[in-house]
Amino acid sequence: MEVLVFKTNIRYKKNVSAIHPHIAKHPGIIKWNVDLKDADKILRIETVDLHPAKIEGIIKNAGYKCEELKD
Repeated sequence: MEVLVFKTNIRYKKNVSAIHPHIAKHPGIIKWNVDLKDADKILRIETVDLHPAKIEGIIKNAGYKCEELKD
């Protein structure tokens, strides 16, 4: 299992609710959350076998921006 970290433009709880159905349909995502208090609106995803580009695509399809933050 790994934790992927992304910078997003998700700003409000209603935005988090909007991306939920897009994330929920991917069985490789174990847990996820968005830190709305962080300046970069950090999305953290615990996954078993998803490439960061796949996550970026999921968020883009939901209408938001997402960019992986490297260590």
